Amino acid sequence: MPDLVETLIEDDRWQREGLEALAETACRATLARLGLAPDAYEISLLGCDDARIAVLNADFRGKPSPTNVLSWPAEDLAAPGDGDAPGLPAPGPAGMAAELGDIAIAHETCAREAAEQGKSMADHVTHLLVHGCLHLLGYDHIRPKDAAVMEGLEVEILATLGLADPYG
Repeated sequence: MPDLVETLIEDDRWQREGLEALAETACRATLARLGLAPDAYEISLLGCDDARIAVLNADFRGKPSPTNVLSWPAEDLAAPGDGDAPGLPAPGPAGMAAELGDIAIAHETCAREAAEQGKSMADHVTHLLVHGCLHLLGYDHIRPKDAAVMEGLEVEILATLGLADPYG
């Protein structure tokens, strides 16, 4: 089984967290829930620190501060109307995985949030990876109905992994 997620770890603390395994599990569960064959796609993941993600956040969103997770879809699959389902990505040609996009996740912010929320780091990171993967697939939470759809999917996907509702 080929890796769905190609991971680059810039911050060694992610090695101890098992980021590669968490990402593979979270992203495979996300694609499976949407009826997509995980082996037909590829995601790039950067495990970094707050300083690095702050630079990325400034460069791409104009917000020069750390955040927990960022994502850059390879194609715009966004739903046309609030609450509509996004388009589905086409799989790659036979034997080639289609790129879904890139995700970056910051260790310090994730660790702080997990502690503040009384969650294990693994559970919190898994949720953020599902969240980031859904962004790559065109889901968003800016409009109210879109947010409800995205959060509902997150809860469903996390439940398949035995994790509690992060919004409950």
